[in-house]
Amino acid sequence: MKLATVSRGAGTSTAAVLVDDLWRRLPAADLGAWLLAEQPAEPGEPLPGWGPVNPLPRPGKVICCGLNYADHIAETGRDLPSHPTLFAKHADTLLGPAEEIVAPKDVALDWEAELAVVVGRPIRGADRDEAAAAIAGYTVANDISVRDWQRRTVQWFQGKAWDRTTPIGPVVVTPDDLDPLAGVAIRCRVNGELVQRANTRTLVFDCATLLAYISTFTALRPGDLVLTGTPGGIGAAMDPPRFLADGDLVETEIDGIGVLRNRVRLLP
Repeated sequence: MKLATVSRGAGTSTAAVLVDDLWRRLPAADLGAWLLAEQPAEPGEPLPGWGPVNPLPRPGKVICCGLNYADHIAETGRDLPSHPTLFAKHADTLLGPAEEIVAPKDVALDWEAELAVVVGRPIRGADRDEAAAAIAGYTVANDISVRDWQRRTVQWFQGKAWDRTTPIGPVVVTPDDLDPLAGVAIRCRVNGELVQRANTRTLVFDCATLLAYISTFTALRPGDLVLTGTPGGIGAAMDPPRFLADGDLVETEIDGIGVLRNRVRLLP
């Protein structure tokens, strides 16, 4: 099943479920609100002409895992971690599947294609099975990173939490239709050039393991978002390093979910 927040413009939005290639209304203004209300997925009126926007405009928590694909860990010169490397973002870092990524022209902007997990029920201190049962679905994300700011200190936060730099969407696919543990392909293209390609079965810490680990120290609630890390192929690891330029088109794709298409705008 595919879920989304859809809009027809002019500030209108609603949670929706895809039925026979047509979005149908769910009783909430967005998907996060619908998950919090714990409503059944009973499709309402059809919504011709509506399309997906940011599915989770106001998540309570956005938690990210770094260094979670072996090839990416190798290109950074680190050893395989014994525990997940975690950091947080704010909700206002998120933007929709076709929105522009806007940043100053004097920063080192890099791509990071990622699978993201959407929480569907409250968990705290969960074991792996309980965490797996709490997954509402999966979506596409790109943890666009400001590398020069990220490397100013040993803490990554200041390079990861720039407003409106993390596109997500276009839809959330429920676990009955997508199994990252079995493996789904993830790709990133810049101006049509393939720069990242991997499979989620090579994650060091899989989705349920991450949610269980995180729930040990903080409660996760419906609509919260967990990014699972990026594979190898980031621009900072190239020789010479390569960063995003004004006008670049970043496409982030996960089989079975969809594609983000975000244009970069670097401003004076």
